[in-house]
Amino acid sequence: MRPWKQTFHQARAFLRRLVRRLRGINERCVTRTPEPGAPARGRVLLSYIIDGVLARTEDELPYSHPHFWETHAMAQAFRDEGYIVDVIHWTRRTPPPRLDYDIYVDVRRNFDRFAALMPPTCLKIAHMDTAHHQVHNGNQRERLAALKERRGIELAPFKLVEENMAAENADVITVLGNDFTINTFAYAGKPVHRIRLSNAFTYPFPEQKDFSAARQRFLWLGSEGFVHKGLDLVLEAFAEMPDHELVICGPLDSEPAFTRAFSNLLYDTPNIRVEGWVDVSGSRFRELADSCLAMVYPSCSEGGGGCVITMMHAGLIPIASREASVDIDPSCGILLEESSVAALQSAVRTLSETAPDQRKAMARAAWTRARENHTRERFKEDYRAFVRRLPEYLRAKQAHTAKEGLS
Repeated sequence: MRPWKQTFHQARAFLRRLVRRLRGINERCVTRTPEPGAPARGRVLLSYIIDGVLARTEDELPYSHPHFWETHAMAQAFRDEGYIVDVIHWTRRTPPPRLDYDIYVDVRRNFDRFAALMPPTCLKIAHMDTAHHQVHNGNQRERLAALKERRGIELAPFKLVEENMAAENADVITVLGNDFTINTFAYAGKPVHRIRLSNAFTYPFPEQKDFSAARQRFLWLGSEGFVHKGLDLVLEAFAEMPDHELVICGPLDSEPAFTRAFSNLLYDTPNIRVEGWVDVSGSRFRELADSCLAMVYPSCSEGGGGCVITMMHAGLIPIASREASVDIDPSCGILLEESSVAALQSAVRTLSETAPDQRKAMARAAWTRARENHTRERFKEDYRAFVRRLPEYLRAKQAHTAKEGLS
């Protein structure tokens, strides 16, 4: 990456954080009252992404990450069921706006601190948007160690999840991923509810796609944390497969150490092309998706694999790790037995050598699975069903509190 680009990226990120701090956005509280006619049920503290309730309309919400819209949908589900909802940002440093909540929902950073301030009868819900921190961080460190051993490249960890005891201190846990993510919290012995990850866009199935022409072209799409998401393995795999093409979509400017370490594979390998960041709502993204057969995503830990789901919506066949936390079976993709260069090469070759009709059938199955399970409507349904179960959990919590003689 050119030095001026790195400086511009860093300056823009710093300015964005500074503006938020000066405006006090991360310390604000937005209150949403129940919908008219809904029965009065109590008060909820929702600590997630405050931007999700600051936008004037739902259409104004950013789609760069699903948590913006999902915060909006979670707050709305509580309102629909008769709760007053106070929404704060998950990085808030000051105490909660009040301490008499019936329900407290939070992710990781403040959970332990705020949970201790709530009354004994308060139902505490840990909304886990990543795998457990020990799994997330441990798996990434293993990838970094393997990279050092394999290629002599030493990179620093990227966006590790802070240590916390949210699972231990919660009464109920919600997750966005599949059994991989769920099992990382099983040790806590708490009820776990899966709320299937949403996706901002749906696309028509690419009926006119030439699956023969696309059979040797593959795509990697992801955000920062490139070793965590397996881009190093993907680059090494395709560098040894000159008859297969790889297109990379991601903000490579954000990790200059990675781009320097892999510059020869990224920019000097004929069958590897760096597209950079691509807007998934734009025509260029659709052009790329329609020109490729599949996506490759050997992540070491995810809370729901949003990039994989976006690609499935676009009609791409997923080749992904178990840790990507997306439901994949042989009808719609390839679930890697291990995340290694050899395993990736085997999966890519297997898929490119299947019959065109079979490739199209797998793409349609992937597209159908995404449409049936990972839309905004599905998220709304899942979270509404979860909220409707909360009176049951509240009664149990109140009974336990009374039995223990807590006040």
